[in-house]
Amino acid sequence: MTIGDKAQFAIESGITKAYARLSFRALGFFVIYVRKLRYGVYAPDATLLACSFSEVVARIARRGTHTAPFAASAEAGVIADAYRDAIYAPDRENERFLGFPQPEFCSLFYLNHLAWAPDGDEAFDDESYVLHFDVGDWVRLVAFKNAEEGYHHDPRTLTDIWLEAGKFYRVLEDWRKAFQEEWSLAPKISELEDGS
Repeated sequence: MTIGDKAQFAIESGITKAYARLSFRALGFFVIYVRKLRYGVYAPDATLLACSFSEVVARIARRGTHTAPFAASAEAGVIADAYRDAIYAPDRENERFLGFPQPEFCSLFYLNHLAWAPDGDEAFDDESYVLHFDVGDWVRLVAFKNAEEGYHHDPRTLTDIWLEAGKFYRVLEDWRKAFQEEWSLAPKISELEDGS
């Protein structure tokens, strides 16, 4: 199931097995497209979908709060590398990132939920990252994959797009509804039946 336009922004997901247990929801995949590039593991058994579903629901509920002072002006690659260095690289506590001391920069990302992917499960174990910024009536997505070595992004995977907020959140809402319906109609199994 694909919602949106892959050439701009879309979400694609698939359910391989639906579970009665809400903390599992389903086994399948959840990927994000930004300017035709796919972020996320595209395989029938990539992840349990509860985290991806919950994260979309939470993003809709927090509409307009995914904000950062640098979101409108900083270059995408600079944002990507600052995020990776501040959050993941060791011994960066005394450095500044986009004008913020490392602890404040990290807090900004955590408190304003600026990192959409990874979303807490295995859906983005392909080293994908999608950063989401609300900027007035617009949404900016900065998506990339980690370079093979070090903490910076792979420039070949970097995408940066501005979308009207209404269109962006409509894709999220339409996916939420479509996934909920697909899951509701699917025959359910328990984790005991599945041997999980």
